Amino acid sequence: MAADLVIVDSIIRENRVRRRSTTVAGVGVVLALCALCAVALSVGSTQLTVSEITGAVFGRLSPLSRVAPGDRIDVIVWHLRMPRILMAVVSAAGLAVAGAVMQGVLRNPLVSPFTVGVSGGAVLGASVAIVLGASMVGIGRLMIVSNAFVFALGTAGLIVMFGRLRGMSPESFILVGIALTSLFSALTSILQYIATEGQLAQVVYWTFGSLQGATYGHVAAVAVVLLVTIPPLFAMTWHLNAMASGGDEVAGSLGVRCGAVRVSCMMLAALLTATIVSFTGIIGFVGLVGPHIARSLVGSDHRVLIPFSGATGAILLLIADTAGRTLFAPVIIPVGIVISVIGAPFFFYLLLTRRRRRAWA
Repeated sequence: MAADLVIVDSIIRENRVRRRSTTVAGVGVVLALCALCAVALSVGSTQLTVSEITGAVFGRLSPLSRVAPGDRIDVIVWHLRMPRILMAVVSAAGLAVAGAVMQGVLRNPLVSPFTVGVSGGAVLGASVAIVLGASMVGIGRLMIVSNAFVFALGTAGLIVMFGRLRGMSPESFILVGIALTSLFSALTSILQYIATEGQLAQVVYWTFGSLQGATYGHVAAVAVVLLVTIPPLFAMTWHLNAMASGGDEVAGSLGVRCGAVRVSCMMLAALLTATIVSFTGIIGFVGLVGPHIARSLVGSDHRVLIPFSGATGAILLLIADTAGRTLFAPVIIPVGIVISVIGAPFFFYLLLTRRRRRAWA
């Protein structure tokens, strides 16, 4: 009896320590995100002071503000930098959440929307619209966005379909994603080969991944999809925890319908990814690195991991975008290039550590 009480007491203490550390990490992440947003607002080709930023941000709410709508500072803050910052936050949050979910249901830390082929499908769709002028919806930029969205979502459907034919094993999704990525890369290369000089420049720039030209409409579209997909993902966090920690056999013994959960999570993650990349282009590695940083802070419980992944992904992309805008100013480096410079070494690190763990097992 005494031994049981000691065990219960130790479990209670561990839970308290875990909650306290999670709270501290949460406060730190929120403060870091707010600080980075302030820095991103202040730096650029035109440097703004704290008083100028606060005056522009809160000026529209205060009748005593000295910053009038249409003023130079107001235009810089509200029309140039704020949409870009908000787009960085919501798009990175969506990609990181999608990456965390994919890594959980496939039980593979190397999985992300970029590595399973969804982003490659978006590139092919945009290239078809740019080079061939073929699209199901819209004209101009809307044609490119709609094509990228349809192809990315169609890629996710193909991955799920082939995975079902192979029995829904996690390896099936990964292998199909690799095969589709190679196929899409080849088809995109063919389109680039036959493209005119102007079309080629447009395709290449789109594949870089950029927040240039972000609008409040783009932010609203991504935010709506994020708000729609988060609740069902949270509803499946218990199932995700069971599948990620124990595998399909253990989760199945607990009553989890692993195939249905995997399909649902993959489609929701693909919907998020398709929406985001159709506006921003390819921004790789956020969906890979963000969840790993969050996991190192709060552990693998998806009830906490999902929101923390979104926040750490947003921090990562804000750092990359701010660096791309300021390091070589007035030249702006697309954020997709900067994030790849950060993410590629981290990906190699994951490969090496994963191989070492297998060797020790």
